[in-house]
Amino acid sequence: MVVPKKILVIRFSSIGDIVLATPLMRVLRASFPSSKIDFIVRKEYAELICNNKNLDHIYEFDAKTGFSGLCKLKNQLRAEHHDLVIDIHNSLRSRYLRWMLGANDVVVIDKRIFARTILVRLKKNIYRSAISVADRYIESVQKYGIENDGKGLELFISDEIRTHALAKMKKLGIRHSGKVIGFCPSAKHATKCWPQERFAELGAKLSKDFNAKILLFGGQEDKEKCSSIADALNSLNKEGSATDLSGELSLLENAIAMEACTLIVTNDSGLMHIAAAMNKKVVAIFGSTVREFGFFPVGTESVIVERTGLYCRPCSPIGRDSCPKKHFRCMKEIQVEEVIKSIHAISS
Repeated sequence: MVVPKKILVIRFSSIGDIVLATPLMRVLRASFPSSKIDFIVRKEYAELICNNKNLDHIYEFDAKTGFSGLCKLKNQLRAEHHDLVIDIHNSLRSRYLRWMLGANDVVVIDKRIFARTILVRLKKNIYRSAISVADRYIESVQKYGIENDGKGLELFISDEIRTHALAKMKKLGIRHSGKVIGFCPSAKHATKCWPQERFAELGAKLSKDFNAKILLFGGQEDKEKCSSIADALNSLNKEGSATDLSGELSLLENAIAMEACTLIVTNDSGLMHIAAAMNKKVVAIFGSTVREFGFFPVGTESVIVERTGLYCRPCSPIGRDSCPKKHFRCMKEIQVEEVIKSIHAISS
């Protein structure tokens, strides 16, 4: 097998998908130490890999530039003459690029689309096993003799970002001491979100029974939900029981703040994978999605809380804006006591 001199990995988005690609970057570098390894990512997610020591160059794509921006990127890439293109996105944009670059070898992720479609539409599970997306990425280059090294996900954080994040945390009164539990109560799609009031009830019990400090993580778009939960906890318990960090931190600053947590309670979201990359214990609450799709916590101790046996689950591989059956049983039937039991199990 000819060793590729220049390798291009394509994965535009999103948070979880890019974090799950970090084992692929690591094993590529280990297998091809002298090769140039480049990565294409959407501009808003570039922070996640900007310091990755396994990459030589990162191409940032601004989705706002549309097709003209994609054509400009294509011209840049053609001048580089990559001889191996690894498309782990397999979208219209990534297909356009890989077709236009003229690489000697192009490999593409197997998304198990047939098995996924059968499970969603017919509720028949023909998956042989639940294989992580991180492993599926590495499968794409298995003909080069590359295997997963089992070292899990990773994030590379500069001293500058760490210092900035710690300064923000100090200003907010957050210390790396005592029992601190992180909540990630949002997700991109509503059917992946455990009800807000359940998170508030869970936080109240954890604060009362374990004297735990609750940190709420999320983006600016999650501010209303996270601040509402924090306000409820601070009114039920003593002031300072909860701190809302949503919209206050960058992606990597969120990772630094998670270091203060003993464990993270989260929906199936990008922040769940950041928590796994920081080797945090994870209690993940799954609603409309299932682990067969490959987006479960990787490389860390974790428990998935889910309502199995529902005739309508899963209803989507990525989540929906609302429950198509109007009852939302997959999330509403998961009680606070069940999550607390999982927290005890993973904490012991």
